[in-house]
Amino acid sequence: MSQPTPARGSGPVIVRWMRRRADDVAVALMAVMFVSFLLQIVFRYVLDRPLGWTEEITVLCWVWVLLWGESFIVADADQVRFDILYNAVPPAVRRVFTVVASLAFVVLMALSLPATWRYIAFMRREHSAYLQIPFNYLYSIYLLFAVMCIARQARVAWRAWRGAAPAGTADVTGDRFE
Repeated sequence: MSQPTPARGSGPVIVRWMRRRADDVAVALMAVMFVSFLLQIVFRYVLDRPLGWTEEITVLCWVWVLLWGESFIVADADQVRFDILYNAVPPAVRRVFTVVASLAFVVLMALSLPATWRYIAFMRREHSAYLQIPFNYLYSIYLLFAVMCIARQARVAWRAWRGAAPAGTADVTGDRFE
């Protein structure tokens, strides 16, 4: 029987350090977003001089914190699952569901990578309205997100192939497909 999925705060020192740095990036993005939001409120409603760039920064940080967080912070056990059918079938079928669904996701996301790369490269021509940041920089987080999704789902498929149930599933047999 394999070991349960480690908690977020466990693992080798370098992994824990990297997780904390990923958290730090998300916190910094949220702080910038919050300060920009407060600046917009003050300038719009107190000084009656709205700032356009604060909205741009807020939206940019929001998109980045969502995709960054999903890529590096949210654990597999914390993923939202629609598992009514999954929980209604025997563990052997669950294992097949997990492998097939994960591999389908990996294949589809991998097939989308070249087009994603081309689109991001193409968007270097366009710039944000106020800060004039090239859109390829703004959209680059999606490519990182896609690669991390592929890696995570490949890991889920591999673990299921070897008999380990996905983290956070309601298997009564523990962390193995029995």
